Amino acid sequence: MRADAQRNRERLVEAAREVFREQGYDASLDEVAKRAGVGAGTLYRHFPSRDVLMDAIMQSWVDRVNDAADKVLVHEGDSRELLLAWFETYVDLISMHKGGPAKITSAMGDATSPIVTKCQVLAAATQRVVDRLDEVHALREHIEVVQMCRLVGGVASVADNGNLDQAAVRPLLEVIADGVLA
Repeated sequence: MRADAQRNRERLVEAAREVFREQGYDASLDEVAKRAGVGAGTLYRHFPSRDVLMDAIMQSWVDRVNDAADKVLVHEGDSRELLLAWFETYVDLISMHKGGPAKITSAMGDATSPIVTKCQVLAAATQRVVDRLDEVHALREHIEVVQMCRLVGGVASVADNGNLDQAAVRPLLEVIADGVLA
């Protein structure tokens, strides 16, 4: 793909994310093209249907989550720091949009949620971190990934609603980490 075509595609994905966040998933695709600064023909050339566009939006987010988990898993340091690095990353991932933490956290573990795929991606990434910590017996027994996601998501929701910065969030995440570590 030519560089300009790739830029158009990326702008379309980002514009669609914004429009859908503001107006819902049934929003006008013409509005998406307009926000991206391209014509409708360019949009349909890249994304022949709404579903293809939705898949691109989701894949971009999935890649971001997986890349973030990869970065955390190469973290050097003790188990507590690894876990806290993931918790902070998790909070950042679900806090990209105002109201996102509460929406994602309340949907975590709900197979009927319209954002079930997003929740599954987060849970799978968290499971990778849990598996690493289980290898060194760093976690208490019977820690469930969905419970951990809900706890960290709860902190993210409080931070989102209270406009707390990272310095205020870190001690809350430390309480969770200390509670799940062996």
